[in-house]
Amino acid sequence: MTTGTLFIVAAPSGAGKTTLVGRLLADDPRVTHSISYTTRSPRPGEQDGREYNFIDVQHFLGMRERGEFAEWAEVHDNFYGTSRLWIEQRLQEGCDMLLEIDWQGAQQMRRQFPEAVSIFILPPSIAELERRLRARGSDSEDVIARRVAGALGEMRHVAEFDFVIINNDLDVALGQLKAAVSASRLRFGRQRARHPDVFRFLDQD
Repeated sequence: MTTGTLFIVAAPSGAGKTTLVGRLLADDPRVTHSISYTTRSPRPGEQDGREYNFIDVQHFLGMRERGEFAEWAEVHDNFYGTSRLWIEQRLQEGCDMLLEIDWQGAQQMRRQFPEAVSIFILPPSIAELERRLRARGSDSEDVIARRVAGALGEMRHVAEFDFVIINNDLDVALGQLKAAVSASRLRFGRQRARHPDVFRFLDQD
């Protein structure tokens, strides 16, 4: 077992995942954000190499053909992918990695990293999800309608995840996300990997 923990966080667009993850990363220096590759355009305020590695479709397809992605998916007409080697190296170094992906990517990551901890963020209702998407002011009505329809399909996979957080109140949801991270670090296998000296007595006759 590696000494680092991989946390997988998924949610439909508008559930508040990005805000929650951002606050977790700001409060917990032990967690490092995994930076995925994407072919979508940067949103206002996003920077290449910080939120995502922004690349064109041809570059992405080349990486995919070379087997460089631990997971990849096409979401809302854009490609997203995660570097396998980078994740493996950071976990071996003892880093806790957090990856924001959709349910399809989560399935792929669990197959390759079965010890990963998966967390799904739910909105309190579809009506609230739609309200939040409109409040962004960055999407057309057609895009919002597609995202709401897609969210229903994504949320049907919630039972595949280890933890589920309903983001009705941001501060409460953040506390629950931190609790899930803390509890995962206390699992026997993880504690033994990180503190072998403490558990050395288990190997004695």
